[in-house]
Amino acid sequence: MRELVAIGLPAAFAVRLLTIAATMLLVRRAQTCRWTSMLGSIAASILTMTVALTVITTGQPVAGLLMRHVASSIVFDYAVTPLSAWFLMVLGLIGIPIAVYSIAYFAHAIAAPRTALVGSAFNVLLGSVEAVFVANGIITFLCAWEVMTLATAALVATEHQELASRGAAFLYLVMSHVGTGCLVVGFLVLAAHAGSLSFPDLLSGEVVSGTLRQGVFLLFFVGFGVKAGVIPMHVWLPEAHPAAPSSVSALMSAVLITAGIYGLYRFCGFGLGVPDQRWALAFMIVGMLSAILGVLYALTQTDLKRLLAYSTIENSGIIVLGLGAAMMALAHRQPILAAVAVAASLMHVLNHGVFKGLLFLGAGSVVMATGTRDVEHMGGLLKRMPKTGLYFLIGALAISGVPMLNGFPSEWLTFQALLLGFTSTPGVVRLAFPIAAGLLALTSALAATCFVRAFGISFLALPRSTAAAGARESPMLMLAPQAWLAALCLVLGLFPGAVLRALEGVVVSLPGLRTAAPMTAGALGMAPALSAFDRVVPGVFAIVVLGALIAAALLTAFRKTAMRRAPTWACGGVLTARTEYTATAFSKPLLMIFESIYRPMRQVDAVTEVSPYYPAEVRYREQIEPTFERYLYTPLVRLVMRGAKGMRVLQAGSLHTYLAYVLVLAVILLVWLGGTT
Repeated sequence: MRELVAIGLPAAFAVRLLTIAATMLLVRRAQTCRWTSMLGSIAASILTMTVALTVITTGQPVAGLLMRHVASSIVFDYAVTPLSAWFLMVLGLIGIPIAVYSIAYFAHAIAAPRTALVGSAFNVLLGSVEAVFVANGIITFLCAWEVMTLATAALVATEHQELASRGAAFLYLVMSHVGTGCLVVGFLVLAAHAGSLSFPDLLSGEVVSGTLRQGVFLLFFVGFGVKAGVIPMHVWLPEAHPAAPSSVSALMSAVLITAGIYGLYRFCGFGLGVPDQRWALAFMIVGMLSAILGVLYALTQTDLKRLLAYSTIENSGIIVLGLGAAMMALAHRQPILAAVAVAASLMHVLNHGVFKGLLFLGAGSVVMATGTRDVEHMGGLLKRMPKTGLYFLIGALAISGVPMLNGFPSEWLTFQALLLGFTSTPGVVRLAFPIAAGLLALTSALAATCFVRAFGISFLALPRSTAAAGARESPMLMLAPQAWLAALCLVLGLFPGAVLRALEGVVVSLPGLRTAAPMTAGALGMAPALSAFDRVVPGVFAIVVLGALIAAALLTAFRKTAMRRAPTWACGGVLTARTEYTATAFSKPLLMIFESIYRPMRQVDAVTEVSPYYPAEVRYREQIEPTFERYLYTPLVRLVMRGAKGMRVLQAGSLHTYLAYVLVLAVILLVWLGGTT
């Protein structure tokens, strides 16, 4: 059995390569191309998920060799540890339904001549993310990381004839390569001190110390933070997600950001020795800012996919906040508390992947049916797309943290870690825990408001456009993956104890962690603290709700009074699409409350025909100030451009000058090498 598992990962990569080759050969046959690329992707994901589940259940890592280049002695090896296995499992669990969905979705969303390129890039992206999770050395990791970046940029620029798509891809590439530059410098520093390119040697925790250790942490924090989409490195994410095809957006939100989260875990949290208290505080601050600002910006979006993109920033912040709490606990020698926080964070990685994948697939169905991403032009879709509406509602309830669904257990466990941190951590830094808990509570409330708005404005009331009125339900190949993910939301929400049991092996594999004995209360419950007071069993909520529904059904069935149906009250008038609540009006009170954060820019124009006192039309326009772009990135870009213009003097256009540069550089290197020897 172990021999079969050992060849599972190389076999998965081989399947992906064969799938890419077959897809490119079928470039002229779009339908066959779609089926070939997606079925190959599903087969490879099943292989990797099998390896991941085996490692998680047995706790025994699996290692091996992918390729060896004899002339250069470069080795591409892999190691599936329990931590990487958890991320691999999440990737497979989300990647398979997205691939099934894409078979039907690409037929409508992707032009036939581009099908082969998109299908190939889809497999390249999944394969490179898998390689990132299992890489066991710098060379393998950086190669996979760069391929992942390029494949994502290609998918974002699928509609490259659109200026917005090209701009989003370019922004993503710029931000990603800034992050990659930080990673390269950090890896070179570690390699120079460890004398090795292998991760077991680099991440022993004793390679660097002092100021150098702080610098390496900062490099990794920025490098992986860009991919994780945390604030303030998030600017690429709200642009890239709407530009990409919806199934690719689901993959990016549910899986791609987890590559950054994985890097933060392996290199920042558990790769540089016992975390510094300042590192933990930085993680908690960034996590809190990402969570609260992500949901606040999501609340004002009318583009459905852009709203979900900002929600991804929010959930990435919650994951990073849990990791920061664990690092703070480790800094103060609290291994059990750290284990609770890590379990909460890793559980949210899984839960976020499931419900965000579901929401993006639902959004893709809506966009395909209506031809627009603007929720102001939707409405009434629940009657026309009842199954999509039901699945989107389940995802909206899950992301809002409603009990019985999977968003609740991980957020509740994060709350427990933060509350326990206040009582277990000494010093002034303990105040960070209740502040984070308060902001997390506010984030949860705002997330519920955000998705009441998203579902209500999009699916309920009357249609506000001809396209919405004529919308039709999606085909079965697009509905089945949504049904699968919706069922997972329910199962993971009702059986959190089973998830925590699977996580125990992952948690204890990380240095410095020790699980608490009462981490689970059977398959249905959670009890992370050292007392029974904290025990929660979501299944009990399910029984209570089911009982209430049965009672309501019985009372309705045996009622003695006749039911009277009446039209919706519209202040004495007739209810029309023009008199309904809009998404902008729904979020207006919150925009006023958080005006100091949003800093809205308003413009009111009155169109008059006869007299300014009798306007024929009033046009109102409101826009949220792009704070980070205006005050952080714009000055930074200006500084870089100013420096680049100053460097233009070196571009003299003279071959003799360039040869002189090479000669001077060679002399400097000879002197430096001579001095070091």
